[in-house]
Amino acid sequence: MANLKIKTLTPNAVIPKYQSKEAAGFDLCASENLILEKGKWGLIPTGLSFSFPKGYEIQVRPRSGLALKYGITILNSPGTIDSDYRGEIKIIAINFGDEDFKINAGDRIAQAVLCKVKQAKIKAVQTLDKTKRGKKGFGSTGK
Repeated sequence: MANLKIKTLTPNAVIPKYQSKEAAGFDLCASENLILEKGKWGLIPTGLSFSFPKGYEIQVRPRSGLALKYGITILNSPGTIDSDYRGEIKIIAINFGDEDFKINAGDRIAQAVLCKVKQAKIKAVQTLDKTKRGKKGFGSTGK
């Protein structure tokens, strides 16, 4: 199990927690009151910064209930927080709903998952190995 260290940056910051024993993600909460206007996106501060081991990332994902009930999702989903970033965690949310959406400090606005990663050894080549699929893409494998 990897350790996640969390620093609060504002008085309204909420330390995240898993909502069930088997949950993959922990919830991130807004640290300020704000309005996410219909059809617009915005940056939602959490008032938190993280430290976690090299070889991991945190993926920020939408909360399914907010997406289904209100049309609120994460614009760059999944967002990636790298292990060497120490700034405030902020969520880029977009409102696809039918009306403005009020966010209160303490509201759960996204979920985050700590994931193991492995960097690739990048090498430029002149040709790639051939496969049956080849260059076929965008629906070429069926509906």
